[in-house]
Amino acid sequence: MLYRVLADCLVLVHLAFVVFVVAGGLLVLWCPWLRWIHLPAAAWGALIEFTGWICPLTPWEQALRVQAGQVGYSGGFIEHYILSLLYPQGLTPGVQMVLGILVVGVNVAVYTFVWHRARAS
Repeated sequence: MLYRVLADCLVLVHLAFVVFVVAGGLLVLWCPWLRWIHLPAAAWGALIEFTGWICPLTPWEQALRVQAGQVGYSGGFIEHYILSLLYPQGLTPGVQMVLGILVVGVNVAVYTFVWHRARAS
């Protein structure tokens, strides 16, 4: 039971990290010092998508599920949890590139706005 709860908590942390990677730049508008946390996180998220690597949290969650007596899954976090909702046919390299471009594009737009706002002040 403990391993299952830990695995479920890790999924929530992983999801929060993914949301922070994609939209965390918006928090920088409110709290500018967060850029020092968000920029490396966004870079990591884009790197994972562009290279097709698996985030280290995924095997950790899978190991916890196995220890809980559950069946692990193949692939990565985004493929298993997020893309299974959006794209039931699965993750392809093309979709990964689009996700990486989305991460970079959203954050470039937000940081451009932040930079222009800071220059205007």
